Amino acid sequence: MEKKSRAGKKAGRRGFIKTGMAGFDQLFERGIPEGSNVLVAGGAGSGKTIMCLQVIKNAVKQGKRCIYMSFEETEDRLREHMEDFGWDAGSMEKSGKLLIKRFSSFDISKSMDAMMAKERGELLINIKPLIIPHGFRPDIIVVDSLSAISTYFVGREENYRGYIEQLFRYFEELGATSFLITETEQVPTVFSRSGVEEFLADGVIVLYNIRKGDIRESAIEVLKMRGIKHKKKVVAMQIISGSGIEVYPEQEVFTKIG
Repeated sequence: MEKKSRAGKKAGRRGFIKTGMAGFDQLFERGIPEGSNVLVAGGAGSGKTIMCLQVIKNAVKQGKRCIYMSFEETEDRLREHMEDFGWDAGSMEKSGKLLIKRFSSFDISKSMDAMMAKERGELLINIKPLIIPHGFRPDIIVVDSLSAISTYFVGREENYRGYIEQLFRYFEELGATSFLITETEQVPTVFSRSGVEEFLADGVIVLYNIRKGDIRESAIEVLKMRGIKHKKKVVAMQIISGSGIEVYPEQEVFTKIG
């Protein structure tokens, strides 16, 4: 049944995600295709975490189940981020629609060791790259971040690429739409550590924090999105206190990118 359902989505009968971020959804003809794996790439302070928290906040309002999987910040710090913008994380969690969970290097190492044992034929069961709590089947998944995960594989790049492939496949099996944060330069030309991430991803959204004299200008671009028409230009955005990210789809940023 699952294979038939996914085949139907690939054939064009899938739905579309609306993020609810002011101006951002206008960059797409219809929205982000459901079940997509989307990289959210950008430098420090560009708004990646805020964007993903805002997507989750709006998805919960639409009745979707969301999980925020953190590999850096604590659950309490992420809740504080949401509260800073007036988003009541506590009530979302109580409703059962939001789960915020921090993972550790031990979680990754244990999973990787088990996956390698499976490849050697030492295990007969399938191993998942991450374990979503039993009984919680998310519509939206945020991973914050792939860059943090990659630090657990220093000197083992082949293992990292294999792990990422398994992670993307796992999210596809779940049928969830995922947003996977990656750290880049402020004006990046490479959007992931190994290159396999952006190859496997259905979409790449890039957030820029461009220096112009003594100030920095925020901008956003949909670099790639399989299966849907989208505007191919860098446009202005702002992070507004108490509100979140607002995108200005008609305000192109002409500062040299790249």
